[in-house]
Amino acid sequence: MGISVKRKIQLTGGSTYIVSLPIEWVRDGGLSAGDTVLLNVKPDRSLVITPDQDGQKKNVRSKVEMSASADKEENFRTLVANYLVGYDIIRIVSQGGFTASERKYLKESARKRLIGIEIVEESRTEIILQNLLNYQDISLEKSLQSMFRIIHSMIEDSIVALKEADVELARDIVQRDNDVDKFYLLSVRQIKAALDDSNIAQKIGIRSSKDCLGYSLIAKLMERIGDHIHGIALTIVQMDGYKDNNEDIIEMGVLSMRLFQEAFNSLLEINTELANNVIRTSRMSSALGSKIIQKSELSENTYCLYGEKQRKIIESFQRIAEYSADIAEMVINMKATEIKESLSGETQILKQA
Repeated sequence: MGISVKRKIQLTGGSTYIVSLPIEWVRDGGLSAGDTVLLNVKPDRSLVITPDQDGQKKNVRSKVEMSASADKEENFRTLVANYLVGYDIIRIVSQGGFTASERKYLKESARKRLIGIEIVEESRTEIILQNLLNYQDISLEKSLQSMFRIIHSMIEDSIVALKEADVELARDIVQRDNDVDKFYLLSVRQIKAALDDSNIAQKIGIRSSKDCLGYSLIAKLMERIGDHIHGIALTIVQMDGYKDNNEDIIEMGVLSMRLFQEAFNSLLEINTELANNVIRTSRMSSALGSKIIQKSELSENTYCLYGEKQRKIIESFQRIAEYSADIAEMVINMKATEIKESLSGETQILKQA
């Protein structure tokens, strides 16, 4: 609501202090007399009050009207937006009725790109989707780990595909990018819910609401790394079996993969020493990429045929190294926040003492 109200503390029964709740807050939360709320005392002595929804989870509904003038992807983005803000039942409506291609696109895209979403009902003018996954039962760390494992396997296989000129393996990597997007969107949904409810934040393993921005940026950086691997795989398909003069590029890929691994490990441990090492090494990766590009440009025959494609792969590996360094930088920022909050908590304890 973004408002601030004053309330007097009252004494009742000789030993109980009470404060009345703003009626707008009660109504907006769907609460009534007899419902319970949770009180969360913060280190700075502030008090956070949230509705207690355990055991009485409500299916929040939304309605999405398809625009006849918009393309299919634009309509799907509206559906994704409703998924991200936490709606459990999404009703998609087309006043003129869905065409066969629109229906197929929406249903297939929802299944491929949104975790937990299933079609529960449909008619000529409506498609009703329901989220069957309780994302509060999955920690954010597990969501990010699943995302990491998929991306890491894509990088590893892209190096093999480049080395062996394995076009079929490259095509398989392209398909896996949908799985990366699914876990990215799930992570964003979790983070948005954590911002709205500190109890959800605790359930999914977010120590402080101040970390939500960091986790959001990290998830986006990981999704961008997945996009670059997707691009590398497409380029390998276009190279159609060419595998000569790729040794330096493979070395670049191995270095990028190691940096991504170490950046994610630094996140799991909130390890600033490891994070700083990733940042230092990423600069070497950038220099190595520039050196390989210069070397390839000197080889006229190779460069004329495949140089542009090789350069595109090198630049993508460079971006992966840079994004890994960005993840490491976010870890350092999160550690600084953690230390500051710890010191703030100790100061409050000393004041009370």
